[in-house]
Amino acid sequence: MTFFRTALIAATLVGTAVSAGPVSFANGWSEQKLSLFSNNSYSFGTALSMSSNGGVSIAWTRLPQSEWQSSTAQWTWTVEQSVPATDLRQKGGDDRNLSLYFVFVPDDQAEALQGANIRQLLGNSDVRVLLYVWGGNHTRGSQFASPYLQGQGVNVMLRQAGTGSFTENVDLAADYARAFGGQPGSLVGLAVSGDSDDTDSAIRAAIGGMSLG
Repeated sequence: MTFFRTALIAATLVGTAVSAGPVSFANGWSEQKLSLFSNNSYSFGTALSMSSNGGVSIAWTRLPQSEWQSSTAQWTWTVEQSVPATDLRQKGGDDRNLSLYFVFVPDDQAEALQGANIRQLLGNSDVRVLLYVWGGNHTRGSQFASPYLQGQGVNVMLRQAGTGSFTENVDLAADYARAFGGQPGSLVGLAVSGDSDDTDSAIRAAIGGMSLG
């Protein structure tokens, strides 16, 4: 339990230091299963805690309209137990500790898609997703297409597989322009996933102290 107490304290300290656009992990989140047999375990509160034992699934939330034009993000994440490093450019055999999804839709579709769930959003060819990743064996800052969201999702590598606790600050607008070209649309949702099924390994991790600006 020491890890989760540490993660929650760190997330709270970062959250109090940044007052603009805090994201709650206590309310509005739900899990989207990707397999009938291998899912992650999520705990919601001051931070989002996740454990994975050879599983994969996504926890996600909708964002209020007041956050749709956000162009920056900050958060703290912690990994106590890590998957091995894999090549995340390959579909199959690729596991990661955490991926944080920022889900963008065209401005003129945002209101109509307010009731869409994460599967519906990811299945919409107009949706674009930036995935900030802790895992793999890739250089920090490198970008490449997600093999699971071809034409829609781009992985932005922040941390290689391993343990530790770090605070991240990202420029969503700049990363979006590099990944897709142009300006991002409306940021309508966030999602968190962990993936340990291909290597049959385990993850213990948490994210907190998130703020959008």
